[in-house]
Amino acid sequence: MSDLIMNATLTVNGHQTEAGLPCSLEEFIKNRGLHPRSVVVELNGSAISPSEFISREIQDCDQLEIVNIVAGG
Repeated sequence: MSDLIMNATLTVNGHQTEAGLPCSLEEFIKNRGLHPRSVVVELNGSAISPSEFISREIQDCDQLEIVNIVAGG
């Protein structure tokens, strides 16, 4: 039996974005070309620890804020 893939609509940094489900937060971040350890993520108003990215599943209508951490010098 194959896994069913459902399309979900998310709000990411204020913009509507499509994603295939099931999808972990880590997969979603990587699919956007970001490194999971270089971002800060808020999911539906709650900060998510990078150690939780792999176990947190994105759901239809989720709201994400993803901020890329940039080191300065």
